[in-house]
Amino acid sequence: MMYWIKRLAFLLLILPMAMCQAQTERYEAGVHYEVLPQAVRTADPTKIEVNGVFSYHCNHCYDFEALLHPWSQQLAADVDFQQTPVVWQPALEPYARAYYSAVLLKVLDKVHMPIFEAIHVKRQAVRTEQDIAAIFVAQGVDEDRFTKVYNSFGMNSMVNQAKARTAGYRVQGTPEVIVNGKYRVSSRNAGSMDGMLKVADFLIEKERSAKL
Repeated sequence: MMYWIKRLAFLLLILPMAMCQAQTERYEAGVHYEVLPQAVRTADPTKIEVNGVFSYHCNHCYDFEALLHPWSQQLAADVDFQQTPVVWQPALEPYARAYYSAVLLKVLDKVHMPIFEAIHVKRQAVRTEQDIAAIFVAQGVDEDRFTKVYNSFGMNSMVNQAKARTAGYRVQGTPEVIVNGKYRVSSRNAGSMDGMLKVADFLIEKERSAKL
């Protein structure tokens, strides 16, 4: 009897360690996510940043948004959720300006999905400032305010910063998720869009533990 009591005590002791090790080894660098060769500065160094890299023109990004948005709403207070529109070519710049216009005008919750839906559901031609303005106006945004922000000096700076971040993240496609400027997660590595968020959760916890 004493043997089994000691055996049970031993198992109870090592079980948490085994579970911890299993958690640690569940996702591997170079397999399920990539470690960036050089970390990219985050917007708020006091928090763990999660940055979703996307393009309104990307149909996979539209699909991913249905998972990403509710997931981002459940993130803990120590996580700072951001998004970065890619600008790999001049044709993508209007979409980046659309996103940052929504951010600056504080109407992202009103126009973010309507922009996606105009392109991927309604199959509308959304390529120019005028095309984008029509979507904003339809959501109650004053056209003059939109035009002023869309063409502002501050907008130029935000678009250039997005270009620099995209290069620093070494983005290979969209959508991708960057955790704390250090780790790049894609569906190719994670296996699926849902898998991307599970890997991101793992990396958030990894960064949280590193701060302790």
